Amino acid sequence: MAALGNIVFYADDPRALARFWAGVFGYPPLDWEDPLRQQLLDAGLTPEDLAKRGLAEDPEGRGPRLFFHHAADRKTGRNRIHLDVSATPGRRPTREELEAEKDRLVALGATVVRLIEQDWGPWPECYYQLRDPEGNEFCLQ
Repeated sequence: MAALGNIVFYADDPRALARFWAGVFGYPPLDWEDPLRQQLLDAGLTPEDLAKRGLAEDPEGRGPRLFFHHAADRKTGRNRIHLDVSATPGRRPTREELEAEKDRLVALGATVVRLIEQDWGPWPECYYQLRDPEGNEFCLQ
């Protein structure tokens, strides 16, 4: 059976985008600093290689591992896939909790696209559509 490895983003500034997403998920910011930097260099990567990559990883291995790779071209269109971020994992947030988490993500560098309130059959939905610092769309529910 297959398992999810990385969720990969193309990025103009992979290291900065990795720091943003590490902040979203509460991961410690990772950078290619010693001793990791030296291990990567010893494995054959160059400083230029490291400048073109970023990583946001849950140190406990429970959350998603996000990898960021330098893009050859700037983002011009809408994502074909996006992440849904839970404001309160395991339960629906109150409106106040949703607002507080939206404000926290905006302080990290996200921008608000719109608030969506709708019914999907018997399930009411209230979530924010946001963009990360490079314009990648994601939702906060």
